[in-house]
Amino acid sequence: MGKLECLYRSGLPSRAIVVYLYLADRAGQKGNCFPSVPRIARDTGLSERTVQRAVLDLKKAGFVHVDGRLRKNGADSSNLYTLAETGPSW
Repeated sequence: MGKLECLYRSGLPSRAIVVYLYLADRAGQKGNCFPSVPRIARDTGLSERTVQRAVLDLKKAGFVHVDGRLRKNGADSSNLYTLAETGPSW
Protein backbone atom coordinates (compact mmCIF):
# COMPACT_ATOMS: atom_id res chain seq x y z
CA MET A 1 0.00 0.00 0.00
CA GLY A 2 1.36 3.43 -0.96
CA LYS A 3 1.76 6.40 1.34
CA LEU A 4 -1.31 8.23 0.12
CA GLU A 5 -3.56 5.18 0.22
CA CYS A 6 -2.34 4.50 3.76
CA LEU A 7 -3.05 8.13 4.65
CA TYR A 8 -6.56 7.97 3.21
CA ARG A 9 -7.34 4.75 5.10
CA SER A 10 -5.80 5.99 8.36
CA GLY A 11 -8.99 7.46 9.76
CA LEU A 12 -7.29 10.82 10.21
CA PRO A 13 -9.53 13.89 9.96
CA SER A 14 -9.60 15.72 6.63
CA ARG A 15 -7.64 18.62 8.17
CA ALA A 16 -4.67 16.29 8.68
CA ILE A 17 -4.87 14.94 5.15
CA VAL A 18 -4.93 18.48 3.73
CA VAL A 19 -1.91 19.52 5.79
CA TYR A 20 -0.01 16.33 4.90
CA LEU A 21 -0.61 16.92 1.20
CA TYR A 22 0.50 20.53 1.62
CA LEU A 23 3.73 19.46 3.34
CA ALA A 24 4.36 16.68 0.81
CA ASP A 25 3.95 19.15 -2.04
CA ARG A 26 6.63 21.40 -0.54
CA ALA A 27 9.04 18.75 0.73
CA GLY A 28 12.39 18.34 -0.97
CA GLN A 29 14.10 15.08 -1.89
CA LYS A 30 14.83 14.32 1.76
CA GLY A 31 11.18 14.84 2.70
CA ASN A 32 11.84 18.07 4.63
CA CYS A 33 10.15 21.46 4.53
CA PHE A 34 9.69 24.32 6.96
CA PRO A 35 6.62 26.46 6.26
CA SER A 36 5.25 28.45 9.17
CA VAL A 37 1.84 27.64 10.65
CA PRO A 38 0.44 31.00 9.44
CA ARG A 39 1.72 30.23 5.92
CA ILE A 40 0.13 26.76 5.92
CA ALA A 41 -3.11 28.29 7.20
CA ARG A 42 -3.15 30.99 4.51
CA ASP A 43 -2.37 28.59 1.69
CA THR A 44 -4.85 25.88 2.74
CA GLY A 45 -7.68 28.11 3.94
CA LEU A 46 -7.58 26.51 7.41
CA SER A 47 -7.27 28.44 10.66
CA GLU A 48 -3.91 28.45 12.43
CA ARG A 49 -5.39 26.44 15.31
CA THR A 50 -6.77 23.85 12.87
CA VAL A 51 -3.32 23.54 11.28
CA GLN A 52 -1.79 23.01 14.73
CA ARG A 53 -4.33 20.26 15.48
CA ALA A 54 -3.67 18.67 12.09
CA VAL A 55 0.09 18.60 12.69
CA LEU A 56 -0.51 16.99 16.08
CA ASP A 57 -2.75 14.37 14.42
CA LEU A 58 -0.03 13.62 11.87
CA LYS A 59 2.67 13.37 14.55
CA LYS A 60 0.61 10.98 16.67
CA ALA A 61 -0.15 8.80 13.64
CA GLY A 62 3.53 8.66 12.65
CA PHE A 63 3.23 10.42 9.30
CA VAL A 64 5.32 13.49 10.18
CA HIS A 65 8.21 14.29 12.50
CA VAL A 66 8.38 17.87 13.79
CA ASP A 67 11.50 19.58 15.06
CA GLY A 68 11.48 23.11 16.48
CA ARG A 69 14.02 25.49 15.00
CA LEU A 70 15.66 28.58 16.44
CA ARG A 71 17.08 31.65 14.77
CA LYS A 72 20.67 32.68 15.43
CA ASN A 73 19.43 35.19 18.03
CA GLY A 74 17.59 32.43 19.92
CA ALA A 75 14.09 33.40 18.76
CA ASP A 76 11.68 30.73 17.57
CA SER A 77 11.56 30.01 13.86
CA SER A 78 9.23 27.81 11.82
CA ASN A 79 9.24 24.09 12.51
CA LEU A 80 11.13 21.60 10.38
CA TYR A 81 8.66 19.01 9.10
CA THR A 82 10.00 15.67 7.93
CA LEU A 83 7.66 13.24 6.22
CA ALA A 84 8.09 9.74 7.60
CA GLU A 85 9.79 7.32 5.22
CA THR A 86 7.76 4.52 6.68
CA GLY A 87 4.39 4.98 8.22
CA PRO A 88 1.96 2.90 10.20
CA SER A 89 1.14 0.50 7.34
CA TRP A 90 3.57 1.02 4.49
